[in-house]
Amino acid sequence: MESLQVQEESILIEKVCQIYEKLSKLETLKPSKDVDNLFTQLVHACIPHSSINIANLPANIQEIRSKLIRLCGEAEGLLEAHFSTILGSFKNPLHHLNIFPYYSNYLKLGRLEYDILNQHYSTTSETPKRIAFVGSGPLPFTSIVLASYHLKDTTFHNYDIDSTANSMASRLVSADHDLSKRMVFHTADIMDVTDELKEYDVIFLAALVGMNMDEKIKVIQHLAKYMAPGAILMLRSAHGARAFLYPVVDPNVLHGFNVLSIFHPDDDVINSVVISRKFVEPVNIDNNYLHLDIGSLMASSCKYCDIQPFNHPLGHMKMIDESM
Repeated sequence: MESLQVQEESILIEKVCQIYEKLSKLETLKPSKDVDNLFTQLVHACIPHSSINIANLPANIQEIRSKLIRLCGEAEGLLEAHFSTILGSFKNPLHHLNIFPYYSNYLKLGRLEYDILNQHYSTTSETPKRIAFVGSGPLPFTSIVLASYHLKDTTFHNYDIDSTANSMASRLVSADHDLSKRMVFHTADIMDVTDELKEYDVIFLAALVGMNMDEKIKVIQHLAKYMAPGAILMLRSAHGARAFLYPVVDPNVLHGFNVLSIFHPDDDVINSVVISRKFVEPVNIDNNYLHLDIGSLMASSCKYCDIQPFNHPLGHMKMIDESM
């Protein structure tokens, strides 16, 4: 049994490395037949359940994984920019969101995330008044869907380091009387944002903000320092072979936060979701401390994972991340 598992992992690693080599040789990762085909192969290789432990991979494979995640991030950004440009050409872009091939999936995703947030946002009977999304990109569908259908009195502050992405995103809501007032865009490196972070009830951290563990930890530590006590932090992670596509968030690095739940989808949703709350009072947390019951979390992990798969490989890779 063990030898079969080793064989399956070897086949997976070989397949992923072959795809990486082909992707790395492309002149561009803009949407095209070749790009779509390679990402289809990559997603199909990584979606099935796998017990592979990414942390145990040899250094050369770890390096390929790191580079592959960056290629995935670049491809997502180009896909978003492509459709944001098309939508921005309409008089009222929000009336044409359904031209995006995966818009219906974002409607389901918005409901999913609203349900998760609603379950854990229990500090008061009110809904969040101010939400920040870090790494919103040129096509901030999560903010748009949540603001339009689920959190209609909430203000969304979208942070991205790219001014062009923010300009494109802002154009999508500028003609809408309601969302133009409740969707705010900030061009900034989140590491330079300090006291403003205390103003948010909930902060979403996109999967590709912090492309490796060291970068991710620095961002999380920064948020832990400046977020308001009791505020919610929602992060995207990856599990098993899906960690070839997105960075993994180890709950043990969430110092200063109480981990509320972890959701590991077992279908075509790639990203796991980690939901945490900043401690109300300062606490000392050592590196071996983790404030959650793994058994109870795993038992409920699939409760929020009933989402129809995308038909496009890059759409698959956007299920929980939006760079949600």
